[in-house]
Order: sequence, then C-alpha cells, then structure tokens
Amino acid sequence: MKNLFNFLVSTTGGTITVIVLAVILLVILLVIIKGIKIVPQTQVYVVERLGKYYKTWGTGVHFLVPFIDRIASDPNVPLSGGKLDTPRLIGKVSLKEQVIDFDPQPVITKDNVTMQIDTVVYFQITDPKLYAYGVANPINAIANLTATTLRNLIGELELDQTLTSRDTINQQMRLILDEATDPWGIKINRVELKNILPPRDIQEAMEKQMRAEREKREAILRAEGDKQSQILTAQGEKESTILRAEAKKVAMIKEAEGRAEALLKQYEAEAQSIRLINDAKASNEYLTLKAFESYTKLADGKSTKLVVPSDLGNLVSTVATIAETAKKTDTQDK
Repeated sequence: MKNLFNFLVSTTGGTITVIVLAVILLVILLVIIKGIKIVPQTQVYVVERLGKYYKTWGTGVHFLVPFIDRIASDPNVPLSGGKLDTPRLIGKVSLKEQVIDFDPQPVITKDNVTMQIDTVVYFQITDPKLYAYGVANPINAIANLTATTLRNLIGELELDQTLTSRDTINQQMRLILDEATDPWGIKINRVELKNILPPRDIQEAMEKQMRAEREKREAILRAEGDKQSQILTAQGEKESTILRAEAKKVAMIKEAEGRAEALLKQYEAEAQSIRLINDAKASNEYLTLKAFESYTKLADGKSTKLVVPSDLGNLVSTVATIAETAKKTDTQDK
C-alpha cells in the first residue's frame, strides 16, 4: 500500500512539474511575443528604460524588454473622455502633418466690437522626444496658445482692419505660434482664420453698405456705358458725314472732269472741222451760209441777245445768190 502511494506521489509530482514548466514557458513565450513591436510608416516610438528616456524607434521591428522598457506615457494627459485614471501613451508619435480645428471663440477688437472667430492650425511634429517631454497635453497647449495670440492680435485692430487683414493675421499668428511651440518639438506650418462673425447688427449694416456700393458701381457702369454709346454714335455720325462729303466731292470732281472732257472733245471737233474747211478751200458763199446757220441756231435758243454782223448787206446778197443758184439747179434737173 505504501509503495503504491509513493508511486502515485512520484507520478503526480512529475506531472505537476511538467505542467508548471509548460506554463512558465508559455508565459515567457507570451512575454517575448508581447515585447516585439512593429513601428509603422510615418510613426516613431519614444521608449523609456527604467522610467528614463532610452531611445526613439523608427519604422521597423523592435524588441521591448519586458518589465524594463516601455513606451513613454503620461498619466497627467487626459484621454478623450477627460479621465486621468488611465495613462495616455504619448510615445507613439505621428510624423504626418496634422490639423486642429478649434471652436469659435469671442474676441474683442480695438473699437470694442465682439466677434466670433474660429481658427485652423496645421502643424507637424519634428522632435518626438521634445513632444513627449516638453509640455503636458501639447494639443491643449496649442489650443490655449492660439486663443491668447488671436485675442492679442485682434485687440490691436479695428473691425474694418480685422475683416480686411486676414492674411496678415494668419502670418503673424503662424510666426508667434511656431516660435512658442519650438521647445515642444512642434512646427507650425499654417494658421487660417476660417470664419469671422461680427454681431448681427453690424452684419446688417455691412450688408446695407455693400448693397449701396453695388448700386453705386452699377450706376457708374451704366453712366459709363451711356457715355461710351454717345461717343460711338457721335463718332459714327462724324465719320458718316465725312464719307458723304468725300463722296460728294468725288462726284463733283468727276462731273467737272466729264464736262471739261466734253468741251474739249467739242472744241477738238470744231477745230478739226475748221481745218477740213480750210483744207477744202471753201467758197465765201459756203462760209457765209455756215455763219448764217449758226446765227439761226443762236436765234432759236433762249438767249435774249442777238449779235448781228456789220456786213449784213453782203450776207443778204449772198443768201439771194445761193437761192437763185438752187433754183437753176432744180430747173435743170426737171
């Protein structure tokens, strides 16, 4: 019986030992597996050893020594729910550019106008160690710093300057925030004023002013258009008058040239006729008859004067001789 008990005890003890060893090995394996850390792209891990900064891990596979090393955390940094009972890991740092959109906050201008302004801050972490140990809750620190800086800048400007100096305010805020956050390992890239909301009564006054300005510009544009239209109309009439005068001038010149050319042709024909008569050695009776025909045409015209030659008697005798000669010719023909 005693031998059987000793056998069972020895057998049971060996089994328990194996189980304990297996459990220990499993725990060690789990601890080792848990200590393997993979740092993703665009992130770095801030590692502490025995509560002190040890190193910054970049992208890749790393081993976290159990119970000695840990990723940096801060119990004073609240989680999204505002609780402080769970430490927040601040050692996992993203190197990407981040955006913070702050809620509208009241600010007072130099002329005592209260406005609501909301801002957008673009920042990037450049030194993970300073970001982890420089300030508690860096995002909240940036928010408070942005609010105070905005109040200081707007307090030096009047309402009109605030509405028209958005780019200047953005640039000044960026410079101030970037200098203030440099010890925290943060680089402020841009600061934008998203909305500037004056009080309702001032908005209504601004809308009336803008409406009046638009109506004024419309009236000016309409007057300029009418003026330009009248100028173009007058210019068109001027050019039309000039063209009509030029056309009339050309027509008169052409008509005068035509009359001159006609007279020239007539005089050339008469001169040619005279030359032919001279070449033919016409008799005095013929010349006198031609002169008489000219006087007859002159008498048939509308002229009120008739010039009679001094040798009218000779002309009459010549005409009689011509008549008698014509009669003789007719008698001979018969």
